[in-house]
Amino acid sequence: MKLSLGFSPCPNDCFMFDAIVNRRIDTEGLEFAVHLADVEQLNDAALAGQAQITKLSYHAYAHCVDRYVLLDAGSALGRNCGPLLISARRLSMDDVAGGGLRIAIPGQYTTANFLLGLACPGALDKTAMLFSEIESAILSGDFDAGLIIHENRFTYQAKGLMKIADLGEFWEGETGAPIPLGGIVISRLLPGEVKARVNRVLRRSVEHAFAHRSDSLPFVRAHAQEMSEEVMYKHIDLYVNDFSIDLGTEGRRAVRLLFERARTAGIIPVSNDDLFLPRT
Repeated sequence: MKLSLGFSPCPNDCFMFDAIVNRRIDTEGLEFAVHLADVEQLNDAALAGQAQITKLSYHAYAHCVDRYVLLDAGSALGRNCGPLLISARRLSMDDVAGGGLRIAIPGQYTTANFLLGLACPGALDKTAMLFSEIESAILSGDFDAGLIIHENRFTYQAKGLMKIADLGEFWEGETGAPIPLGGIVISRLLPGEVKARVNRVLRRSVEHAFAHRSDSLPFVRAHAQEMSEEVMYKHIDLYVNDFSIDLGTEGRRAVRLLFERARTAGIIPVSNDDLFLPRT
């Protein structure tokens, strides 16, 4: 059986999926047609129902729960790993909350944008763009501030940019829970046995990546452009952890909490669909 599989070219995803792509593990008879794309492109494909298995932002998942169910393996969820709000001049959260600032965001349906809406509902002048272009857009004066994710957490200071706030810290301070950033979902149209098999294979892939860290390096490096090996591994260590192997009770609770807060704030629609793959 061949299934479509979408994920980002970022180091954390390449690290987790390397063992599947390069056939280092037992895939239980499954084959995968792999598609790599920016997270907002993956979000758009999921929202259009075009993917069978895909990485997506938790914010985007809230808008397509009727089509997909969340796997327990493969999530980017943790502590001290949230998106950063940055600028080229000293600004405070009060400045942002007051509105009037031009803010670059990495996509309308990213969890980063959801957190910004939760922390600063008055920040409405937002423009979505490719996450890797946000730093340059701030430096050129096109925006007053920007919301950065992924490896840009490790590069913004060297470019003279300053942190306004860590929205992951905001979330953890508000809830005490780890922040759910992105997860892997699978089409509800697929048989339950196939969904369970994909979850097992993905978990096996993440476990292999942890046990044989150097195996994934060529695949990660091939998609990391000019990123240094040090930054690649900082990226991986930040976003891949025990929650990536299995969400567990704490991870599932954090996802539910994110959805409850977002529904209360009117950011996402109400849904009665189960979010998670049934436990086996």
